Amino acid sequence: MSVINQLVGGPPRPGNRLSVARLGTTESWDLTEVWEEAGRVAAYLSNLGVGPGDRIGILAANSLEWVLLDLAALRIKAVTAGFDPGKFDASGAELADRYGLTVLFTDQDETADRVRPIADVRGLPPSEADLPTVVWEPGEAPALKFTSGSSGPAKSLLASVGSIDSSLAGVQEMFAHGPGDDIFVFLPLSLLQQRYWVYSALVFGHDVTISTYEAAFATLRTARPTVVMGVPGFFETARAHLEATAARTGVSPAEAAVRMFGDRIRYLWTGSAPANPATLRFFTEAGLPIFEGYGLNETCVVTKNHPGAHRPGSVGQVLPGKKVLIDVDGVINVHSEHPVATRYEHAEPGDSEAMFKPGGVVRTGDLGHLDEDGYLFVYGRADDVIVLDNGKKIVVRPIEERLKACPVIEDCVVTNPSQRQLVAIVSPAAHPANTEVIAAALREANAALDHDQRIAKAVLAERFTVDNGLLSSQFKPRRKQIEARYHRLVIDPEEGIRA
Repeated sequence: MSVINQLVGGPPRPGNRLSVARLGTTESWDLTEVWEEAGRVAAYLSNLGVGPGDRIGILAANSLEWVLLDLAALRIKAVTAGFDPGKFDASGAELADRYGLTVLFTDQDETADRVRPIADVRGLPPSEADLPTVVWEPGEAPALKFTSGSSGPAKSLLASVGSIDSSLAGVQEMFAHGPGDDIFVFLPLSLLQQRYWVYSALVFGHDVTISTYEAAFATLRTARPTVVMGVPGFFETARAHLEATAARTGVSPAEAAVRMFGDRIRYLWTGSAPANPATLRFFTEAGLPIFEGYGLNETCVVTKNHPGAHRPGSVGQVLPGKKVLIDVDGVINVHSEHPVATRYEHAEPGDSEAMFKPGGVVRTGDLGHLDEDGYLFVYGRADDVIVLDNGKKIVVRPIEERLKACPVIEDCVVTNPSQRQLVAIVSPAAHPANTEVIAAALREANAALDHDQRIAKAVLAERFTVDNGLLSSQFKPRRKQIEARYHRLVIDPEEGIRA
């Protein structure tokens, strides 16, 4: 049976809880309470005129109210459009107009037509009218989701129920979440996949704890989760902190990890961007197995390593209902039995045609290959292949990963201003940067690389962050912006650290 239809058909079994962990305070509710309150919010939305197919917007930080609105929308067949406050700087009224919203709820101080405080949905009285019975069809869409916007304005697409169902069913088969589990979610609920874990808790019977990126490290130990969902940048930061703690106190990395993550971790989940192999090894050796996967907003989860099938260096085997097809250019194409979407709702002319192909196929733009056992290996973006003036094609991601293995390099982007030599734009792990160690890392990398792959020099950049526009909202380096910002240093022969 459809996971989403099991959810809306509720109520959940009693005994599992949803918690919201903030700095200094944690609130917790039985999932049956959450279900009942979401029903009252659904009746409230109906009274506002929200019906099947109508869109509600949520522009707010993670909270119980966020969850209630999303669940309420599912129960009346409305569409949730989640907006990350750190990414969308338009007013609620502008967003309502732009995306065709019936109403938008926000935690920001704004009063306008079709814009309401998100606090309005708490403490609503029981409704005398029963909610209608709803059934979602696989091709219907309960969510308007947005791309990370790493290479331009955010695009949007309507995500199908079938894609959500197949992803949750596949993940459940691999990881068997259930009683005793508590999944820790701190990325914005505006990202549809973060809401999956609330749906999973309601259907499969486990706890879920919701926090924020800012509060994650402070609340992890007291929350004592069994699973942590995080992007690679989060685990890079955690690793640096754990290594520093171990060096300062003399405890083992495993002991330091328990102090940070608590004593119940079953596994760590990462994806959304390439993970540093050294960081994956660090956590696994510290007793916290970490599993990398692969997918796009346009495909949802495609592959995933898991306890029953894990190959280091890969992003796992293909999930049921998906097929990975490698074209003649080495680009990964994904066929889905239940496509997320077949076009963008909001995008530039030609974007949909470039991404979505006939028959439920998405051309990802990533380069990779499948090994003989069906594990997918991803090299990088086809757009990020550098062509030198001698015709040699250079895939930059393996070079960047080699440099990022150096503990003083937090992130880097390899570029070629002249088509004759490569330059690394380096985001140091600490300031002031240790230029001698960075120079040594260049020498070590160059010794292992072919002649055309070698780095001529590195230029120092500020830390790549979402706030300064150098990382996307999913913590991927925004190459064009980074290259533009540091172009002068890259082309100046007098600037840079040389091997």
